[in-house]
Amino acid sequence: MSKIAIVILNWNGKSLLEKFLPSVIRFSEGFDIYVVDNASDDDSVQFLKEKFPSVGIIQNSENEGFAKGYNDGLKHIDADIYCLLNSDVEVTPNWLGPIETIFSEKEKVAIIQPKILDLRKREYFEYAGAAGGFIDQLGYPFCRGRIFQALEKDTGQYDNDREIFWATGACMFIKREVFQELGGFDEDYFAHQEEVDLCWRAQNSGHVVYYTAQSHVYHLGGSTLNNMNPKKTYLNFRNSLFSITKNLPRRKAFVIIFMRLVLDGIAALRFILQFKLNHCFAILRAHLSFYRQFRKMYRKREKANFIIKYYTVKSIVWSHFVHQVDKFSALVKD
Repeated sequence: MSKIAIVILNWNGKSLLEKFLPSVIRFSEGFDIYVVDNASDDDSVQFLKEKFPSVGIIQNSENEGFAKGYNDGLKHIDADIYCLLNSDVEVTPNWLGPIETIFSEKEKVAIIQPKILDLRKREYFEYAGAAGGFIDQLGYPFCRGRIFQALEKDTGQYDNDREIFWATGACMFIKREVFQELGGFDEDYFAHQEEVDLCWRAQNSGHVVYYTAQSHVYHLGGSTLNNMNPKKTYLNFRNSLFSITKNLPRRKAFVIIFMRLVLDGIAALRFILQFKLNHCFAILRAHLSFYRQFRKMYRKREKANFIIKYYTVKSIVWSHFVHQVDKFSALVKD
């Protein structure tokens, strides 16, 4: 049986650790648990040492975001499979058993995501991941159970295990050898959508990303940045352009980037009409950052292979905002 290590990235999250770590310890007996601390300036580390002495602690010297935080921390952990778990996730009994079974039975599966439900409204899917992630032809991410801000109630409609396009960083299981083969997360992302890029690169290299409903967890969400924070808008718009540049064949990438820049402009106009000027400026900043780093991102294509079909929906924007589709089941025959 493969050795799984549960790894939680922390930055000034003492209150979250106090609330959620007990469920992780309780329902993960026999598994190693680590907290990678991103140079917190609260007393998170001291708190862990006093209250949870069984939990391993790895201290990074700086807070350089989700991507580099995990990249640095995981270098010090001996395991066959990493479980990257947000500090605001409540796990459930036997949440690890189905994951172990899938990894042992499906050799090509490199990354797995469980069902992600909303901690506050427990019968609903949670924004970050829901029942597995996908992207449309233009690179916009969405989920089974979540399209933009529309969250579905979990009635068992997505209880079939299946391949997905991306797994959420809120609760992601990944083989160590694959993580190392891919060079980990792209640290230029800092945070947000780095898991989409990682999963895209994994599939470009022939690996499978998978979802199982046999394991489920509850995610609080928004603990670092809520869904409508301008900084999150900036990172999501910029990082999505990064992923397109890196992971699509050259000709297709340029076409998609042009179309995305146009649609991003429309999104900025929509924010203006909603009097959300901070989000409009966030998109402008995202584009400027993308232009500055385009050559750097383009050079990262050198090691890439490219899958031919990466999407199941041509335009989630058109489907949702024009045709008012807010359920994955209305888009794709599952």
